[in-house]
Amino acid sequence: MKPWTKERAWEWYNNRPWIRGCNFMGSDCVNRIDQWQEYGFEEKLVTAEREFALMESIGYNSVRLILEFEVWDRQHDGFMERLDRYLSAAWSHGISAMLCLSNECSVRTPTFQPAVFGEQLWQPGFHGGKEWGTWYAHGTDTRYNILDDPDAALRYYGMVRELISVYAHDERVCVWNLMNEPGNGRGTKSLPHLAKFFEIGREINPDQPLCADVWRGFRNCRAATEIEQFALEQSDIISFHSYGSYDDNVRIIHQLRKLDRPAINTEWLHRCGGQRVQDIFPLYFLEHIGCYNWGFVAGKYGTNEPAQAIWQSYEKNGYAAVKDFDFTKWQHDLFRPGGRFPYDPAEIEVIKRYTALADADFAGRIRGVSVVTDDTL
Repeated sequence: MKPWTKERAWEWYNNRPWIRGCNFMGSDCVNRIDQWQEYGFEEKLVTAEREFALMESIGYNSVRLILEFEVWDRQHDGFMERLDRYLSAAWSHGISAMLCLSNECSVRTPTFQPAVFGEQLWQPGFHGGKEWGTWYAHGTDTRYNILDDPDAALRYYGMVRELISVYAHDERVCVWNLMNEPGNGRGTKSLPHLAKFFEIGREINPDQPLCADVWRGFRNCRAATEIEQFALEQSDIISFHSYGSYDDNVRIIHQLRKLDRPAINTEWLHRCGGQRVQDIFPLYFLEHIGCYNWGFVAGKYGTNEPAQAIWQSYEKNGYAAVKDFDFTKWQHDLFRPGGRFPYDPAEIEVIKRYTALADADFAGRIRGVSVVTDDTL
């Protein structure tokens, strides 16, 4: 089967509220092994449920969840049960899930170790490098992916097939994000695997759209890479990433308009680089582009801290190499540890304002009337 027609994609997109939310990991999780494994899951689900309620209170209605193959592979039955409970917990607060099935933002071969289950190494103050605890580490060379193991790749295809089959007609799942940042540090090495994922998805033909991210292309008007171009051609809707400025986002939207498909920014919010909630969130509302900022409640994952690559650059090249990076701000996340207070209350007020406007607009479209909601401004 071929990708959805543009007409089908727009029909799907326009018949649901504006998609807005975050890339989610509970604040007590060190990494995705910690998020999905059996060890400690009951306590972590309690935290997730509390944070889903907080999301609901500010008007978020979706989360992007990056799943973990090794947990599926080694704790299969338990993983499937835990995922279903996670989806139900989110849905009880009106929150759907974009399920991300694979991740190119992974490890370089010299540092790869199989996943260590159980208690995860937590080093406070780290974002990147150690943010994945006892397992993952970022690299700048050609990165390893478990799909590089032929036997593991076959099992991985089985996971993709099972998950899409199980949730193909489940309203709790809104989008299938088949690969996070295809080609990140790997060129076209995973192109055959991405093609296989799309093939599997097309065979199953779920109610939800299939997509893979354009994470490098579009930015600063750059062309998509070969694997990103393949993702664009195969995707039903467009998933892109932008941690750039307001100006860069305007230019990205200009490019997206030419493609005439619904679009969702599945990773954004980079305060240290000059990106502000007060600028970007209203822009996506106005342009009807879905969006998932990175992070929610600051915690063990450490994504409120500057990325490890920034500190490495500082250590190697001194302050001149990072002078444009604003260290006085958090990089990601919206709420302070514990979730009681926002990082910046002004950000949350903006989010509440535009989620309310979006919901009023959607309700008006469903009823076929024009709704004026100036009071929410």
